[in-house]
Amino acid sequence: MMQDPDLARRKCKFSMTNDSMDILIVDHDKSLRHDALAVLEAAGHYVEVVDDGGLALRRVREEEFDLVLLDFEISGSDGLKILRKMRELKPLQLVVMVVPPDSAGQMEKARQLGVLECMEMPFGIAEIMRVLSAAHKAKRQRIDFTASNEVGSNLRMEGLASSPPHRFSSADAKTRREFEILFRAASTSASILILGESGTGKSVIAREVHQRSHLSSKPFVTVSCPSLSKDLLESALFGHMKGSFTGAIRDTWGKIHAADGGTLFLDEIGELPMEIQPKLLRLLQEREYERLGENKVREANVRVIAATNRDLAARVRSGDFREDLYYRLNVICVTVPSLRQRPADLEQFANDYLEFFALQLGREIDGFSVSGRGALLDYPWPGNLRELRNAIERATILTRGSRLEAEDLPRPTAMAHHGQGQGHELLHLGIGGDHRLDEIEQAHLTKVLDWAPSLHEAASVLGIDKATLYRKRKRFGID
Repeated sequence: MMQDPDLARRKCKFSMTNDSMDILIVDHDKSLRHDALAVLEAAGHYVEVVDDGGLALRRVREEEFDLVLLDFEISGSDGLKILRKMRELKPLQLVVMVVPPDSAGQMEKARQLGVLECMEMPFGIAEIMRVLSAAHKAKRQRIDFTASNEVGSNLRMEGLASSPPHRFSSADAKTRREFEILFRAASTSASILILGESGTGKSVIAREVHQRSHLSSKPFVTVSCPSLSKDLLESALFGHMKGSFTGAIRDTWGKIHAADGGTLFLDEIGELPMEIQPKLLRLLQEREYERLGENKVREANVRVIAATNRDLAARVRSGDFREDLYYRLNVICVTVPSLRQRPADLEQFANDYLEFFALQLGREIDGFSVSGRGALLDYPWPGNLRELRNAIERATILTRGSRLEAEDLPRPTAMAHHGQGQGHELLHLGIGGDHRLDEIEQAHLTKVLDWAPSLHEAASVLGIDKATLYRKRKRFGID
């Protein structure tokens, strides 16, 4: 592919001023593939190489590549045929076709199929720089076009959203201060730690920080720390090489690479396994990482935002979270107050949800009655915004009147009591009342399970693992 066979063995003296790209090289010549790989990796790009058209199509189907360098004379295949199939798979895929000398006819056919550029062999570093520059420009234009269209799409789809837009203003002074700190830090590259109870909107707030930052046009990638086993989480985060563990049938880039140039959001960081914590610390301190099964150190160009409903300081004291990682994450730290700590905001959120769901359901509901407002403010909302959203949606569907009444909303002291699989009347339990501890535990457990979207979320709110939750449900006969 390249006219200088020693070029790949010399240290590349140029550097790219733009972001690195994911490049797939499709070429049947092993030595040329190797030379091109060395040059492009030295320039800071991520590169995969294949020698077969069928495999190239599979990789394009499975992964997102910024650029494909496709050999016109790929072994066992017609390069134009492969190009046509790539267009069918991904019409917007950027492709540069490598053609033999004196092949004006082939170039014209390739251009008709929408290739970005054609490179005629033999070629050198200047030609590579030219096509990479063109690819960077095309990639940038595509990102700008997509971002502008997403804004219009979001406006058009607003009526089909699952919830009204989140409010980032507050009538509560403490909450305003926390938001002010967050959004002042948004324009920096500092790590941010968002604390708060489950359901307070931490992930929505993290995305808003990203949108208000200088990285808003770059990726926002979420990693849910409790959702995977240690091994799968490590692979999802850092990526892996083929054969690095059982089931690793191909090289895979992780979430860090997917977030390149943008924001990596680590949701429920308090659940991060101890074995992975040193690698995350290295990522934050040194801005580098390695894929599983690979010895090559790679640069991490990401801004990290983390969130948790756990008391991280307590987990440090108990030895479940590294102290140095805690302080590294804790550059900018804010706590999102619960709804019960901000009653004015609670009422505003409730009105927003009511207006939103009434419009979607075609119901004419004129706010809350006096008793409905009292019930809204009296209830502690342990599930915060998530529980409030579900409760208002349910009330909007089931209410018989033109306003939401107290009977339409959750009751602050009425907890469902189930026993040995048989239904019982509601028990009115209150803290400090004449009740046994197991009655209060059972009532609280049942209520949390009623509003929590999953068993995992319920276990997280209760501060227990899923196995303990299973045993308690069995003990109390809760379905």
